[in-house]
Amino acid sequence: MDFEKASDEQLVRLALDGEEDAFTILVRRYQRRLTAFLGQLVGDVELARELSQETFIRAWSALDRFNPKYRFSTWLFRIGHNLGIDHLRRRRLKTVALYRNDRDGDEVELVVEDLSKDPLGHFENADLALSLKQAIEELRPEYRELVMLRHFGCLSYQEIAEFKGMPLGTVKNKLFRAHSVLRKALAPFCETGGAMRGGHGGDQL
Repeated sequence: MDFEKASDEQLVRLALDGEEDAFTILVRRYQRRLTAFLGQLVGDVELARELSQETFIRAWSALDRFNPKYRFSTWLFRIGHNLGIDHLRRRRLKTVALYRNDRDGDEVELVVEDLSKDPLGHFENADLALSLKQAIEELRPEYRELVMLRHFGCLSYQEIAEFKGMPLGTVKNKLFRAHSVLRKALAPFCETGGAMRGGHGGDQL
């Protein structure tokens, strides 16, 4: 079998059967996306790389407990997300706890680091990078995490729905509203080109 053309589920089964090269393909398939997502979550690119490696180590160790009912990408990003949040709390980094009420009236908390080391630094336009970072930080927490998963983790709408346990329509609706807020904040830059694209089909801001 050509491992490169195999689905995630096929690669997981092969890895469980002793084909370690199959898991290597999974690492190559998701490492960049996972690191980008973690970089935005913890605000430190080098730390994000370390957490990404730890995520794959934990995924490999727990591979026999992976439930094929769910997508591998959803399972993997949940491991990485939990590692990132645990690290921020354990190391007592400079974090900001944001509280907002969701539509059901429940209090929602998202812990994010004060982004002194900017994972958006790869943007050529420094003003655009700064404006984009500020605009994302000012989003409602429920919107911010969805934007991070979509644009930094490059997850599809369906993958995000599974990750968050939300109906697909709810994910699409919340991302549409988040994009509207970001477009308004980035209006001066959007006049000359989109600021950000999604990894699946390209949600352009």
